[in-house]
Amino acid sequence: MKTILIKNGRVIDPGSNLDRIADILIVDGVVKEIKKNIVKKPSYEAIDARKKIVTPGFIDMHTHLREPGREDEETILTGTKAACKGGFTSVVCMANTDPPIDDVGIVRLIFRCAEEAGFAKVYPVGAVSKGLKGEELAEIGDLYRAGIVAVSDDGMPVTNSEIMRRALEYTNMFDIPVISHCEDRFLCERGVMNEGYTSTRLGLEGIPSVSEVIMVARNIILAEYTKGRVHIAHVSTAESVNLIRDAKKRKVKVTAETAPHYFTLTDELVESFDTNLRVNPPLRSKEDLSAIVEGLKDGTIDVIATDHAPHTKAEKEVEFDAAPTGMIGLEIALGLILTQLIEKSHLTLPKAISKITLNPSSILKIKGGIIKLGEMADITIFDPEFEWECNPNEFESKSKNTPFKGWKMKGRVEYVIVSGRIVLKDGKIIV
Repeated sequence: MKTILIKNGRVIDPGSNLDRIADILIVDGVVKEIKKNIVKKPSYEAIDARKKIVTPGFIDMHTHLREPGREDEETILTGTKAACKGGFTSVVCMANTDPPIDDVGIVRLIFRCAEEAGFAKVYPVGAVSKGLKGEELAEIGDLYRAGIVAVSDDGMPVTNSEIMRRALEYTNMFDIPVISHCEDRFLCERGVMNEGYTSTRLGLEGIPSVSEVIMVARNIILAEYTKGRVHIAHVSTAESVNLIRDAKKRKVKVTAETAPHYFTLTDELVESFDTNLRVNPPLRSKEDLSAIVEGLKDGTIDVIATDHAPHTKAEKEVEFDAAPTGMIGLEIALGLILTQLIEKSHLTLPKAISKITLNPSSILKIKGGIIKLGEMADITIFDPEFEWECNPNEFESKSKNTPFKGWKMKGRVEYVIVSGRIVLKDGKIIV
């Protein structure tokens, strides 16, 4: 393995409170030195990071890789290449594959495919319930011993409160979180967008914000009762932010994430009938968007996750209410964070970086999220001033379903180092 020397970059590492110009020396895949003016030797592979930002490798704790079952939408190979293109050295893949990750054999398959791909690290999430049906707990203990880092029926809410309670109690034995998709399906069974003025005007069935809020409240109550750890996925409403904020004040073991589309897009855009805007939970109001930003600012929302959800072109080229929910996000997350949060002074750069490095690592208790002497090097280097236009045809992802086509953004990932090996160089994947 080559010795790598990163020179003159601005190293931002929230985990060690580091924010200064420094060099980083990586020997045998491990971080050996972090200091100024490390002398370059001829055998070193040098990276000039002048005017660049050097951070721990990004971690996306909410990704849909689709394999096994829907390899026409995404594979572990294409998904991890897309992750590296976006600066992510680790991705956490959700359990709603086909078949779902409710069996040890599927966990092993995912690890094997990720190792063969050789790009970003993949951490599987196991199912809460068998077949994602919400009727009977999956074999969580066996899944944990096989390597899962959390459980979730994401894509489907755990409607049965008894099942949710037992999941929180059981996962407490292993100190892993239940990642909760909060949705009361009885309130939004036929809904396709946020319920409000725009849905009424367009004649589309609405999904009320309370469908999320009710389940957030229930899960917080159950987490408080069981002393279990609940992580609220893809927070989209102001009321949810308030409930999570209050729960944290009471020391409930609750953490939360949102996705970039919830701090950049609102339901008014659905007037275009662009099916790439159909997501679950749906895009909400301007007031909800403002609350999401405030939740990111004050720490109520711990993590920015992409909820990368690939779909084929044919699947999305239908009527709005017939389209599947979801958009891809791995390759544009950094650009949206820099353009919509940093440039607008909603977050400082170190605080934003913590939400895609240290915080997901801490919640999931996985390695990474920090640049530490003696630890394996997972590092991302990006140019914060590089301007580019979103062009899905240039994506590594197998699917292209994004509403951000044509958006101008700042911030290009230049280098990605995974376990001490360069997998992205000058913005291009190294095959």
